[in-house]
Amino acid sequence: MVLGPGSILTASQVGAASGSRLLWVLVFAAAVMAGTVALAARVGAALAGSPCDELAARLGRPVAVLVGGTLFLVVVGFQSSNNFAVVTALEPLLLGPDGGAFPDWATAAILLGVNGVVVAAVLGLRGLYAKLEGLMRALVAVMAAAFLVNLAFARPSISEALRGLIPSAPGGDLRALGVPLLGLVATTFSVAGAFYQAYLVKEKGWTRADGGRASVEAVLGAAALGAMTGTILLTAAATLHGRAGGAEVASTADLARQLEPLFGGWAVAIFAIGICAGALGSFLGNALIGGTLLADGLGKGTSLESGWVRGLTVAALLTAAGIAAVVLAGGAERVTAIVVAQALTVLGGPLLAGALLYLGTCVTPRPPLWTFAAAGLGAAIQLALAVRTAWRLWESATGG
Repeated sequence: MVLGPGSILTASQVGAASGSRLLWVLVFAAAVMAGTVALAARVGAALAGSPCDELAARLGRPVAVLVGGTLFLVVVGFQSSNNFAVVTALEPLLLGPDGGAFPDWATAAILLGVNGVVVAAVLGLRGLYAKLEGLMRALVAVMAAAFLVNLAFARPSISEALRGLIPSAPGGDLRALGVPLLGLVATTFSVAGAFYQAYLVKEKGWTRADGGRASVEAVLGAAALGAMTGTILLTAAATLHGRAGGAEVASTADLARQLEPLFGGWAVAIFAIGICAGALGSFLGNALIGGTLLADGLGKGTSLESGWVRGLTVAALLTAAGIAAVVLAGGAERVTAIVVAQALTVLGGPLLAGALLYLGTCVTPRPPLWTFAAAGLGAAIQLALAVRTAWRLWESATGG
């Protein structure tokens, strides 16, 4: 659910701008993600009720509503970036009547149409979890194969990649990277995605006896996420870094050049199709996170078959699509809008991480210490990023 079109574009932009020098950030974020997901999975397997119901019983319903509502807003921000990414991907393939690019209102209409198809799937499909899981596994496998083969053709520098595993900052100052760095962290270490694992293990019917299995799957899933994102970053570093500076990488055509070693003149079309494929799973998956958590926070249940979950999932989809359509109608720069929306998802992170840590102390048997350590480190990172992001937004709003 975390690996979507925004992840692909953000990793591509960071690789193009900084080469492989930030690979260590990705590895670190993936490791924290693995521990946090493992904690959430064990919490979900051990809790008698749903996470928000447990919070309501122990701390009061307002706390549960706050957690569910916060996660809903985080998902809307993440989903907005996915909408921007889809339009960015389709743009080179859409030509207007005069041979030029489609007008903004037309691309916004196409975006609303894509969301309409996903909404129809949410409202019409039964047995949604099994279908969603199978779809995501297939799409990730196809994307992984395409990027791995292309990476082999691109022939990245092994020594540069190894140096990228050593913590350092391009130019000696991480602050110079600003929003793209925040976007890379936000697309790899997603507290919302981790928190939702507590619901997914319940959807599978896992219990305390499956705690070890949950931890193994969490680590494997986070490793797959990190490997995929790292492959994309290294591909962009090998093919774009030094040829197109970060400031020049502002369109799908720019980023798609990383696929030219394997796909040649088809690179733009293949890249666009790949991003849209990632969007199919990510659109539905991330919207379900928001719909499920808000329904649970309101005390309306968590089943993916329930009317409340499906209705609030549709609300997340339409809200994000509406935001994206308004931005597009204003002619905003696409890639910048994607990365900004990804970075904004960190604002709700500290609350969600704190709620997960609290729930971890409430279950028996107690999850392993390493999962608490990873989630605690993730909470500290989320707090630091949230403070920094809020400060930057305040400076922009006040002209400071």
